[in-house]
Amino acid sequence: MIVRSFRTTPLHTNGMPPGIWHLIANEGAERFSFYGMRAILVVFMTELLLNQDGVLDVMTEAEARAQFHLFTSAVYFFPFLGALLADGLLGKYKTIIPLSLVYCAGHFALAIDQTRMGLLVGLTLIAIGSGGIKPCVSAVMGDQFGSQNRHLLSQAFSWFYFSINFGAFFSTLLIPWLLQQYGPHVAFGVPGLLMLLATLVFWSGRYQYAHIAPNPREFLAELKSPAAWQAIAKLSGIFLFVAFFWSLYDQTSSAWVLQAKQMDRQWLGIEWLPSQIQAFNPILIMIFIPIFTYGIYPAINRAFPLTPLRKISMGFFVTMAAFLISAYIEQQIISGLRPSIVWQFLAYVVITAAEVMVSITCLEFSYTQAPLKLKSVIMSLFLLSVSLGNAFTSFVNYFIQNADGTTLLAGPSYYLFFAGIMFVVAVLFIFVARIYQEETHLQGPASHS
Repeated sequence: MIVRSFRTTPLHTNGMPPGIWHLIANEGAERFSFYGMRAILVVFMTELLLNQDGVLDVMTEAEARAQFHLFTSAVYFFPFLGALLADGLLGKYKTIIPLSLVYCAGHFALAIDQTRMGLLVGLTLIAIGSGGIKPCVSAVMGDQFGSQNRHLLSQAFSWFYFSINFGAFFSTLLIPWLLQQYGPHVAFGVPGLLMLLATLVFWSGRYQYAHIAPNPREFLAELKSPAAWQAIAKLSGIFLFVAFFWSLYDQTSSAWVLQAKQMDRQWLGIEWLPSQIQAFNPILIMIFIPIFTYGIYPAINRAFPLTPLRKISMGFFVTMAAFLISAYIEQQIISGLRPSIVWQFLAYVVITAAEVMVSITCLEFSYTQAPLKLKSVIMSLFLLSVSLGNAFTSFVNYFIQNADGTTLLAGPSYYLFFAGIMFVVAVLFIFVARIYQEETHLQGPASHS
């Protein structure tokens, strides 16, 4: 019996490494499962949640927003634990496989039990599984590249991000419809099946990947290195600012869904469900990625050098503008009007442009700036910024709740509050971007620049 062994270094090639398309397909199916489940969470919590006796036990809007962002915060906290397992003990591949199965179990728990206990168990397992694999899959993608084909790394991460949004687009259209037509059992079950498919796709490409073996001794030695801690400190400062972007961005799945329920959703000959409006984001991402990569960025770069941090800085200001649009929509609603969903589409256009500038840039920047033995750890710190941003949003929504069910930040003031926070962050980040010194680290020889 012939036992095949895993390759432990990137191939010396000028082209795309093998296994990349397994990783991209895996990410697309996994994101279908996650965003499909996430798209219906707020609607489920405010309209369909049951108690142990099968009687409706729904949450208020503020409570649902707080719970949603607490879950999202947990999802992006667990990457740190997954990264420690991947870089310090098991390796990325052996971390991804078992945690993916935990992830599947969480989906099926939601499909089986529609009570608060089922919600708690399901979301906890999804947070552990989804969070644990997040820094590993993107780090496996980066591990496939060496000095010869590093010029293709940005293109690979763009396709990786494209697959995320390809899966998210179809899931945010389909899963809300399944919830309406067939109920929570089917609507939560289908994402579980897609996560199981994602796991099988990733497993099937195992012999095509470069498996960078973990070395606990070297990992600990790297953690003791002053240079490593300098890199961690520098990147953590960047990620702290990025956390506020996520605080606003992830409200497209909570506050914006609840806002859409009060809008005229008849558009393009379709009566859109409130949670389906989120499908605007992934389809816009797929359109914007080539436009920004091949059009907008080169044009700006001809006027002045466009560094990754300058892209992020511009994205912060654009994010603020999106929430000013949301504040305008809310003003129309409290005035007794029923504004067209086209206004929210405009807000999605603006915040998606910000996502391209901030999120995609951070994904690649986090990998390239990370020390070689701490790739997953640094990716987890980037994802921790999502956790911090959502924790901030959750805290705000808990804090503003009054005993009578009203909130301290009602109407447009809610959106103006977050827009003001983002403006302050954007201004301060200009100075951070000016003083940051980049240092690139890639696998293989001649990996520093």
